[in-house]
Amino acid sequence: MPERIGKYVIVNEVGKGSTGTVYLSHDPYFKRDVAIKVYNIVTGEDPERVRNARKMFFNEARMVGMLQHPNILPIYDAGEENGQYYVVMEHVQGARTLGAYCRPDNLLRVDDVVKLTYKCARALQYAHKRGVIHRDIKPSNIMLTRDNDVRIIDFGIALLRDADVSRIEGIAGSPSYMSPEQVESAEITPVSDIYSLGAVAYELLTGFRPFRASTLSRLLNQIVYATPPPLHTLRDGIPDELEQAVMAVLAKDPAARISAGEFSARLTRVYQQLRDQYAKADNQEHFDQLRRLRFFHDFAGPEIWELLRASEWREYGPGDEIVREGEMDDRFYVIVEGNVTVEMNASAVGSLTEGDCFGESSYVGGVKRNSTIRADGSVTVLSVSATLLEQVSTDCQLRFNKVFLRSLIRRLQGSNGTRT
Repeated sequence: MPERIGKYVIVNEVGKGSTGTVYLSHDPYFKRDVAIKVYNIVTGEDPERVRNARKMFFNEARMVGMLQHPNILPIYDAGEENGQYYVVMEHVQGARTLGAYCRPDNLLRVDDVVKLTYKCARALQYAHKRGVIHRDIKPSNIMLTRDNDVRIIDFGIALLRDADVSRIEGIAGSPSYMSPEQVESAEITPVSDIYSLGAVAYELLTGFRPFRASTLSRLLNQIVYATPPPLHTLRDGIPDELEQAVMAVLAKDPAARISAGEFSARLTRVYQQLRDQYAKADNQEHFDQLRRLRFFHDFAGPEIWELLRASEWREYGPGDEIVREGEMDDRFYVIVEGNVTVEMNASAVGSLTEGDCFGESSYVGGVKRNSTIRADGSVTVLSVSATLLEQVSTDCQLRFNKVFLRSLIRRLQGSNGTRT
């Protein structure tokens, strides 16, 4: 492992693939962690492989400052040093790829799949308008962040409009997600990416790829000629409109395929229908959970419903950071289930449990947080934003502030007086 690449001091290796190795580093100028991808370009190897590796580097290097979208992993820098070609990207702490949710025994909720697919479709629409076709959309090239947001990664084989450097021969994408035109080496257009995204959505919804075969030749033949099994035969509860939208982007003929914009619009309608459907059951359960917490004992029923609409329900696993010391935001938290540890300067100074609240320092004073709150096991919290709280009724705001201040005074009178 190198000690330094360019101006970046290497911390450790975080991943390795066929095209390169990814290291964690820290940008001393912007004070942020970054991921550095170093391409596998070794002189003396197969000349064709070396040539393709260089082209993949230049492809991603051209993305510096070109694609700035919240759902596309940003590339900050690129360079070459002592024969090493590298690109510098955002480091997303705790991210995993969507590949983890492509098994029948570990599927996401249907509405979550719709939301993530929608974000990817909008990101691809943005890239297409700037002349970029990704060509390798697949679950392992879509990262899911801790906040359940997505980042599309790996533009190494992307097609760039009017750029000769992007013509990478012999590399077309990942077979299971390739569009029929990719298989047939026909002209590639933006709807090729949308076909691949449809294949990803199909797998996230069902746990199965649209086409499966024992050999590559049979798989490619299916992609060009066969029809995938209907989604509803593989999973119950998939709305008809969602199935129709996914099948519309999986059309064999690119001209018959719907665009990223139309796909996004259909997903929006499906998502709203699903949320309305889930809300009746979920919100009643959430209301019942809040009603039994001491923090909400003085709230009237309508006031709890108002707070539910102006807040977020979040879940964390053992060891997850819920808030971090030194950060600043306007959120305030109430523990619904579980226990958390309060840390200051990396040392545990206390603990909180169901019905307790934290985050008052940033919520009230607009200052950096004084402590880190870490989940001690599985934890569910209600996250309340000061901005959203301004939208509820005056009575609800007054009630919330009264209970909040009483909890804060009780905390300060306690044994440790820890502020969070």
